Amino acid sequence: MLWKGIKDPYKIWLSEVILQQTRVEQGEKYYRTLTENYPNVKDLAEADEQIVYRFWQGLGYYNRCRNMLFTARFIQNELNGEFPNTYECILALKGVGDYTAAAIASFAFDLPYAVVDGNVVRVLSRVFGLDISFHCTAGKKSFQEFAQSLLPHSKASLYNQAIMDLGATVCTPKQPKCNQCPFEDHCQAKFLQRIDDFPVKKQRLILKIRHMHFLVFEDKHHLYITKRTEKDIWHNLYTFFMLESDSENVDLTPYYSIGKVEGEPQYADQTLTHQKIKGYFHRIKLFNPSELNKLNLQKVKKKDISAFAFPRILISFFQKNNYL
Repeated sequence: MLWKGIKDPYKIWLSEVILQQTRVEQGEKYYRTLTENYPNVKDLAEADEQIVYRFWQGLGYYNRCRNMLFTARFIQNELNGEFPNTYECILALKGVGDYTAAAIASFAFDLPYAVVDGNVVRVLSRVFGLDISFHCTAGKKSFQEFAQSLLPHSKASLYNQAIMDLGATVCTPKQPKCNQCPFEDHCQAKFLQRIDDFPVKKQRLILKIRHMHFLVFEDKHHLYITKRTEKDIWHNLYTFFMLESDSENVDLTPYYSIGKVEGEPQYADQTLTHQKIKGYFHRIKLFNPSELNKLNLQKVKKKDISAFAFPRILISFFQKNNYL
C-alpha cells in the first residue's frame, strides 16, 4: 500500500484509485506526483483535466482517472470539500467499491469494516482451507462476510493492517515463511499439504486481438492527432488517425493523395484487461495537407507533443522515434 500510516481519507482514496489495477512499484511515482501537485481534494477538483491526464499517462485504465476527477469535484462542490466519514457515503462515491470504501472507513476513521485485498484473501484461504474463488461476485461476497465475522470491532484498523501485513511479508504467494506465521499450527493448507492450491486460481482470460493501424501524418515540424470521444478504449485520449482491420494488413490507397508512405510500418502492442492491441504505425510524409481537413485532425508542433495525453502504445512510438 502507498498510504501506510496515513489517516488522511483523501490520500488513502487517491492511492487506492491508483492501485485498483496497478502494482505498488509502478503506482508509487504516480501517487507522489498527484499528491505533490494536488495535496488536497480542493486542488484536484480545480485541476486542469488535461494536465491530470498527462500525470496519469502510462497508468492505463483511464476510466479510473475520469472517476477520480468526477469524485473530487463532487466532494468539493456538493459536500463542501469534506470527505464523507461513513462507509455508506464513501461507497456511494463514483469509482469506489467495497474494498476501497472499507479501507478508507477503517484506516481514516477507524470504523469496523474488514478490508479484503489479495493479501487477506491468501491468508484466510490458507488458514481456513477456503475453496472459494475470489474472482467472481459470489466469492467476493463470501470472503467479505467471512472476514467481517472475524473482525474485532474495537481494534478494526489495527487488525486490518496486521492481516494485510501478514499476507504481504509472511504468507506470500510463493515460498511462504510458515515458520514465522502465528497460525502455523492451525493452517489447513499446511496441514493438508496444499499451500500452492490456495487461494483458488483465476481462470486464464482469452484476450480479444485488435489490429489498429495508426496513420502518422507529418511534415517537418508537425504531427496530426485526434481526440478519441467514442465509447471505446482510450476515451478522451489523443491518438493518430486510426484504421482497424482484421489483420496486420490494411489498404492505404485512399490516402496516397495526401502523402507518401515511408518504409514498413513500425509495430508496438499493448495488453489491456480483455484485449490485446496490435498497433502498426504508418509514417506518411505530407505533400497535400489540405486533404487532411476532411479527417478532422488537430495540427500540433512535434516539440509540443508532450502536452497531450496519449495511450501507452503511442508513448512507445514517440519514445522510439525521439519525440519524447
